[in-house]
Amino acid sequence: MRFLRESYIVFRRQLRMNLRNPAWVLIGIMQPVMYLVLFGPLLKPLVAQFPGVGDNAYTFLVPGLLVQLGMFGAMFAGFGLIGEWREGVIEAERVTPAGRTSLLCGRLLRDLLQLLVQALILVALGYAMGMRASVPGIVLGIVITLLVGGACAAASNALALTTKSEDVMAPVLNMLLMPILLLSGILLPMTLGPAWLERVSDFMPFRWIVDSVRSSFLGDVMSSQVAWGLLAAIVLSALGGWWGTSVFRKENA
Repeated sequence: MRFLRESYIVFRRQLRMNLRNPAWVLIGIMQPVMYLVLFGPLLKPLVAQFPGVGDNAYTFLVPGLLVQLGMFGAMFAGFGLIGEWREGVIEAERVTPAGRTSLLCGRLLRDLLQLLVQALILVALGYAMGMRASVPGIVLGIVITLLVGGACAAASNALALTTKSEDVMAPVLNMLLMPILLLSGILLPMTLGPAWLERVSDFMPFRWIVDSVRSSFLGDVMSSQVAWGLLAAIVLSALGGWWGTSVFRKENA
C-alpha cells in the first residue's frame, strides 16, 4: 500500500505538469499521424502484394505505427527527467522517505497514460481512414504497445540519469532507434527485402512485436506469432523496468 500511495503521488505531480502543457500529447503523436496521412495512400496500391497482411493498407500500417509510437514517444521521456535533475527535483526527492522504485513507477504511469491517449487517437484516425480490425485484436495490440512503451520509458529514464546530458542522450537514441525503425518492418514488411536483410531482422525483437500486433489486428489473437510478440514485449518490459529501477536506486543511494 505504501508503494502504491507513493507511486500515485509521483504520478499525480507528473500528470499535473503535463496538463499544464497538453500540447505535448499532440506533439508526440504528430509523427505517426503524418505517416498515416501521407504514407498510407502510397500503400493502397501495393498492400495486396504483401504476403499475409490482408488487403487493407491501414490495417497493415496502423499496428506498425502503434509500436513506433510506443518506442519513439516513450524513448524521449528521459529528456524531461534530465531537466528535473538539473533543476534539483531529483535531489529533493532523494531526501524524502519515498521508495526509490516509486519515483520511477509514478513517472512510468504518467508515460503510459499519455501513450494510451495517443494510441486511442491513432486507432480512431485509422478507423476514419478506412482501417478494418477486430476489437479484441485492437485491445491486445494496445496492451502490447503499452508494454513496449513501459520498457522504452524505463530505459529512457535510466539513460537520462546515466548521461545527465541531452547532448549525449540524443545521438545515442538516434543511433539505437534508426536501425530498429528500419529492421522492424514498421512501414514495409521485411519480406520485400533481400534474404540477408530479412535474416538480420529475424534477430530484432521489435519485428516480432510489430508482426504480432498486425496479426492481432487481423483477428489472429490466438496465433503463435502473437504469442511470441507478446512474450518479447513482456521480456523487454521486465528488462527495462529492472534497468530503470537499478539506476534510480543507485542514483538515490
